[in-house]
Amino acid sequence: MHRAPILVHPIAPAGGRRVSLRAQGQDTVLGLARSDADVIEFLRRAGVPDPDDVVLGDSRLVEWQNDEPHAYEAEPSDTDIP
Repeated sequence: MHRAPILVHPIAPAGGRRVSLRAQGQDTVLGLARSDADVIEFLRRAGVPDPDDVVLGDSRLVEWQNDEPHAYEAEPSDTDIP
């Protein structure tokens, strides 16, 4: 099974998504993204060529786990209502 080298984890309860880079059998956490711009910046700092094209396009390179791609906000819980 092919695994994409860039992993965008599920949305955290407080919002944002952890971003990891898979290389040489190890996952390295790049940071907590709150937007596509954050993901692009993390990939740029990690030396990924053309990070704009990677994030906005190729599903062979980016795996968006559990939640919709490009979504970063946590769903409000029914229990949050006073």
